Amino acid sequence: MDRKQCCVKLSVQPSRGLVDEKFSVLVHNAPPGSQLTVHAVYQCEDGHTWEAFAHYIANATGTVNVSEDPSLGGTYSGVEPMGLLWSFRPAPGSKPGLRMRKVNVQTPMEVTLSVYQGHQTEGFITQAPQAAVLVERWYVAPGVRRVPITEDGLTATLFLPSGPGPFPGLLDLWGGGGQLVEYRAALLASHGFAALALDYMTPKITLESGKMVDNQYFETAYRVLQQHPQVLGSRIGMLGLSFGTSVTLKMAAYSQVVKLSCVVCISGSHVQPVDGSVKEILDFFKTNAEKTRFNEENQVIWRDLLLPVPTDPALKVDVGRLQCPVMLVVGEDDQNWPAYESAQDMKEMMEKAGNSHLLTILSYPNAGHLIEPPYTPHARASSFRTVSQRQKVMALWGGDTLPHSRAQEDAWRKMLAFLRENLYGSTKPAAASFSHLQQGDD
Repeated sequence: MDRKQCCVKLSVQPSRGLVDEKFSVLVHNAPPGSQLTVHAVYQCEDGHTWEAFAHYIANATGTVNVSEDPSLGGTYSGVEPMGLLWSFRPAPGSKPGLRMRKVNVQTPMEVTLSVYQGHQTEGFITQAPQAAVLVERWYVAPGVRRVPITEDGLTATLFLPSGPGPFPGLLDLWGGGGQLVEYRAALLASHGFAALALDYMTPKITLESGKMVDNQYFETAYRVLQQHPQVLGSRIGMLGLSFGTSVTLKMAAYSQVVKLSCVVCISGSHVQPVDGSVKEILDFFKTNAEKTRFNEENQVIWRDLLLPVPTDPALKVDVGRLQCPVMLVVGEDDQNWPAYESAQDMKEMMEKAGNSHLLTILSYPNAGHLIEPPYTPHARASSFRTVSQRQKVMALWGGDTLPHSRAQEDAWRKMLAFLRENLYGSTKPAAASFSHLQQGDD
């Protein structure tokens, strides 16, 4: 038995790839019929440890193929080729409310995959694995350039794809938590888009002046992107998540400067005072603060703040004015924003206005608010600091892990296809990759 044990082999292909790229995990030379645990562990930049594991039985040739064989238990069950990533959870003993987010995109996620004898559920650190492989998962493909942008009062980072360009541009806006969040823009650049990650809640100019940015800040960001020598100024899109959709829809409908080729809104709403600034939109939300709810775990639910969807046209973006293709990505169990109700109302408004042919809605049952790139671990709730009050709460985002993970994978694939179609048109970018970057429809 010992002789066989030392011969167990683990292979992962590719062992270096983009975070949205599938990999295959194979165990060889195990005793036929033996019980095995495949384990994944990752230490975040903040020092917290995440892990996932699954139980398998080696076949008659002593092999386990994670892409084809069912897990019999662990952090996921059934045939799940990427379950070792999307089912990551904080290691036992971790503090509550963690959410996995890469800060420095110029270094990879380093995930250690290991195989253990027997069906284990704990104590992995104290045991010696039979085999282990270090896997690198990157947000930036080779050749992608990271360019900090500080001109004209902006706090932003531009990610340029590999090659001379010019490339279509994309403004990338996160939500009400602020900070300069780069990982999604980096990944979009790895797929051929010049993506500008923009901090608009906590930029340097706000920290210095104490005043929130006005709408011109976004027009400035658009101009900087548009005028960059490696950007196709006539092909620019805008992508927003959560509060970022409020800004995106406002700019798309009303700005005389921002002319967009397409828009993607993830987990957001058109409900806002239409002539309001960022501060005025936030103040409008606060007027409904009494609609805030808490569940039995004292997690805050904010989705009711914008409900019912107003009938007053001054309190919602006139999406009937939109002249470019729009994709709405909706988690039907979103507990943070009324994304589902908002999408239905936007659909009705666009049908009445005669521009509903521009609208695509991706709606996912049992998915929550934080619809992220594929294989990002699902956080049903996490610690969240509001920019306006700087208080920490435990925010309920919603979603169940399996359907939410499926939604992330499906939405990302369809979103990339939508962006390619509307920003590249007939010319399709070459997919950057460390290896082959599969982009199949499975």
